Amino acid sequence: MHWDVVVIGAGAAGFLAATRAAENGRRVLLIEKNPRPGVKILMSGGTRCNLTHATDARGIVDAFGRPGRFLHSALAALGPGDLVQLVEAEGVATKIEETGKVFPVSNRAADVLTALRSRLDRSGATMTVGDPVLSLDRTADGFALRTAAGELTADRIIITTGGLSYPGCGTTGDGFAWAKQLGHTIVTPRPALTPLTASAEWVRELRGLTIPDVDVQVVERAVDGVAEKKLRPIARQRGSFLFTHFGLSGPAVLDVSRAVTSHPRSDSLDLVCDFLPNVHADEIGDVLQQASVSAGKQQVVSLLTNWLPRRLIEALVREAELSGDRRVAELSRRDRERLIAAVKQLAIPLTGALGYQKAEVTAGGVSLDEVDSRTMQSKLVPGLFFAGEVLDLDGPIGGYNFQAAFSTGWLAGEAASK
Repeated sequence: MHWDVVVIGAGAAGFLAATRAAENGRRVLLIEKNPRPGVKILMSGGTRCNLTHATDARGIVDAFGRPGRFLHSALAALGPGDLVQLVEAEGVATKIEETGKVFPVSNRAADVLTALRSRLDRSGATMTVGDPVLSLDRTADGFALRTAAGELTADRIIITTGGLSYPGCGTTGDGFAWAKQLGHTIVTPRPALTPLTASAEWVRELRGLTIPDVDVQVVERAVDGVAEKKLRPIARQRGSFLFTHFGLSGPAVLDVSRAVTSHPRSDSLDLVCDFLPNVHADEIGDVLQQASVSAGKQQVVSLLTNWLPRRLIEALVREAELSGDRRVAELSRRDRERLIAAVKQLAIPLTGALGYQKAEVTAGGVSLDEVDSRTMQSKLVPGLFFAGEVLDLDGPIGGYNFQAAFSTGWLAGEAASK
């Protein structure tokens, strides 16, 4: 059977790529190897689906850093506002939360998937599920595919198979293998937006504790000369922070995890934490100094619970090598300095990251240098297009990666139908 366009992978990028190509009058087949489409959509955002961020195209581009420039054309074709309108046109109301994340009002990812499926069905595209692609080859006239159900040919192919994150969703790197086979460079894939691991017992003892605003830096431990330790920041973020039974998580931690997973020795890194980024170290020092006169019998732990949860303060006091019942008046100048350092620049030794099983996205993938950002078409293989997480493009937590997937899928579908 022959198709004008075959889209491989029914996720965020695949749905919109197939929909757009079909709406432009092409005969389109969307192939999904899982029994159900959109599995990652259903899992995302704690099953709520953070489909985009409340910003404009420039905000999305900036969030991705330098690689974000690749998204200019895709976002011009389908920006955050366009995406929200598309979903709401299918009857799914959306809301903007305090963090800027956009969710369906129902808090149901299934509603977003239903909206995408409804638009796809009206477009006239055909979708098959439970039908893995076993091979993809270039021919003189286009492409030949062999699936579990049989063989077919296509004039154009759009690969939207995702990366390697959440392998339970079926994202097992198939697209990377096909792209490489067809001559593309694959930037080494690695987990991103994944929790970090730490072996310190006090970290595990705080499991379940969330701190809403923490400034974190990933730093490399290095010995200079004989024993002098210098800290070299390689990533920094600020946001919510969560202690877990295995280490550290939360938006701030997830956003810097890419620097850890890409480092050749992740166990040589520290996560330096400022647990009071809105309070200057001098202010903490002044409070301690004044309290030593006006409330000298008060325990240090009790005094600092005005700022942070007691469980964390108790741990920080221990890390500052002070006893838990130490009174404010008993603190020496050196004691105060150690305590302030524990609050403002505590270094937590890292042992690594949890990897793809818990990673929300994959860093690495098809090299952007080999893809035309104006169309998402391969610069090496005419008729071959890429969209979504299969590309070497990953952004921070907050709906940015979904927006990139939707936008690149829409643009690929538009270009492949011309």
